[in-house]
Amino acid sequence: MTRSLRFLPAALALMLSATAAQAASLEQMAGQMIVVGFKGTSADAPSVKALRDEIAAGEIGGVMYLKTNITSLADVSAMNAEFRAASPELLPFITLDQEGGMVERLTSAVGFTEIPNAETIAADNTPEQAEAIYAKMAEGIAELGFTVNFGPVADINLNPKNQIIARFGRAFGKDAETVASYDAAFIKGHHAAGLLTALKHFPGHGSSTGDSHEGFVDITNTWKPEELEPYRALLADGDVDMVMVGHLYHAGYSDADQQTPSSLSPQWITGVLRDELGFKGVVISDDLEMGAIRKHFTLEETVAQAVRAGMDVLLFSNTAKYRPGLATEIRDILVAEAERDPTFAARIEQSYDRIVALKSRIH
Repeated sequence: MTRSLRFLPAALALMLSATAAQAASLEQMAGQMIVVGFKGTSADAPSVKALRDEIAAGEIGGVMYLKTNITSLADVSAMNAEFRAASPELLPFITLDQEGGMVERLTSAVGFTEIPNAETIAADNTPEQAEAIYAKMAEGIAELGFTVNFGPVADINLNPKNQIIARFGRAFGKDAETVASYDAAFIKGHHAAGLLTALKHFPGHGSSTGDSHEGFVDITNTWKPEELEPYRALLADGDVDMVMVGHLYHAGYSDADQQTPSSLSPQWITGVLRDELGFKGVVISDDLEMGAIRKHFTLEETVAQAVRAGMDVLLFSNTAKYRPGLATEIRDILVAEAERDPTFAARIEQSYDRIVALKSRIH
């Protein structure tokens, strides 16, 4: 186990959280809400150095790795050491998608031990055996300096023709109980290594007929209430770090006369996830540059609506049209909205407090 990633005692975490909250400016609070993708594959790449400086200044809260950032494990470790050193008292979210199967950033090509997809893991292993598999994978991820793995998938395999979940075997099963039990194994395995996790894709992508990477996905006629049950069960256990909200439209949970995706919907985030299910932790978006968002909303609309809906962390892969100053653009929008609207400013502070409380659990 990587010592520096062990979870801190709750009392110490709260003390560090309070100290950080007292010292932050509006710009720094807004910055903690931003996680961005980047270009570069080594610690001496200009973009990596720029990100390190932004983390050190409190201008961004974390980074997102894609497969294009990974050419060797040694370089990944060196980059992550730079990111961590930039803010050792409030570690950045250093994130990746490492589910197993087709969805992974660390591969055998760079010397990382791959594991099967969720469907195969559940078919061949008990939850206890799965926990051991995920614990070993998580230990390898943690040793490289990551702090967050975007998983497990809490989607239920309700549509065998689903383009993004069923097609790649990303769901653990066809019923909520099975999914919840293997999700719990994934989370426990990662916590043993000191890694944070994120349940995804709320409110449920398993019944959908489209792929939100490509464009608008309407789940009005396919989504079922049972898709909330894995979240309900896992939230009751109290081990959920983050919930990742997808870009899924349901007419019953949309703003009046608008086709509001779940990632921008107060009905889903505040109404269902917060109020109905009782989640008090960090809510993170799926990539806000997916086609379902960027084809329908401007950057300003996306940022403002997501935060007003209750989103805490805004995830941008920075791949649609890469620009080094994307985080600054996002932060400027957040600050400008906060300066105009005290209610929006209060939302930023609320998100910041949640983020700091979560980050303060790792060291």
